[in-house]
Amino acid sequence: MTIRIGLGIARNPFSSSRSFFRWIDLLEEGGADSVWQTDRLVSRQPFLESMSTMAAIAGATKRLRFGMNAVVVSVRDPLVLAKQCATIDYLSDGRLLPVFGIGDRRAPEFEATGLDPAGRGRRADELLTILSRLWSEERVSFEGEFFRYQDCSISPRPVQRRLPLWIGGHSKLAISRTARLGTGWLAGLRTPSMVAPIIADIKAQLVVEQRSIDDDHYGAGFPFRFGTWDSSLKERLSRSTVRVPEGFDPKDYYAVGDAATIIARCREYIQAGVSKFVLIPMARDDDDLMDQSRRLLEEVLPVVST
Repeated sequence: MTIRIGLGIARNPFSSSRSFFRWIDLLEEGGADSVWQTDRLVSRQPFLESMSTMAAIAGATKRLRFGMNAVVVSVRDPLVLAKQCATIDYLSDGRLLPVFGIGDRRAPEFEATGLDPAGRGRRADELLTILSRLWSEERVSFEGEFFRYQDCSISPRPVQRRLPLWIGGHSKLAISRTARLGTGWLAGLRTPSMVAPIIADIKAQLVVEQRSIDDDHYGAGFPFRFGTWDSSLKERLSRSTVRVPEGFDPKDYYAVGDAATIIARCREYIQAGVSKFVLIPMARDDDDLMDQSRRLLEEVLPVVST
């Protein structure tokens, strides 16, 4: 099982596009496996749009892989999304790592667009099926509750013969969706003790579905900081609008301390069955984010990656 470390961002933390690409250059040159961008279409906070961001990264790098953590498929058009993914994978020579989720029912995208969140799971199932087929079949006809296509095709198709289709989510339906349709799974806001039973449930459901997912296709992410739990950090976390699951303890999720602290947290996830990481630097400004990322690449990555 190979262990790989990527870095990610949620809301856009950079003061300028130049700062963003300076960070991308650091990851490209510093040996990071991948870079990840959270998907949020409707927000008052600054979020970069995932697909166009991945396209920009494709043109700015030669080695670094990149993914979306995670694209909310329930508010996307399957044909457009399939074409975007295929194009980005083609132009990057096979470096796209797409992850998909259905989105929280209270996500602002549903209210803003008038889509009924109650049907988002069924809609996502249809959409994911269409994506997989458009990436691999010459002609696709599909008749569903939400989408209808007749002899539809896209070209060029992805460079990766089996473009990854990772699923995010933690519910029973998300576990079932991963086992039925996914090629991998990426955890959200979950501690190592929360992740372990979900991975076990996915593997059990895979047996029922008579499918398989590679053992190194289970991922998780957590924020990190070289430093201490100072007052500014605690205040920032207290203002977070992210809904946390019941029984969630931030001290079991965030890794704040020295390199040994971050390495230990990675190993807790590895013990739970995780082999791919999306680590999010907690920083005060551009220079601090660069320093946090550089230290991770120099002090953590060589120890954890295999």
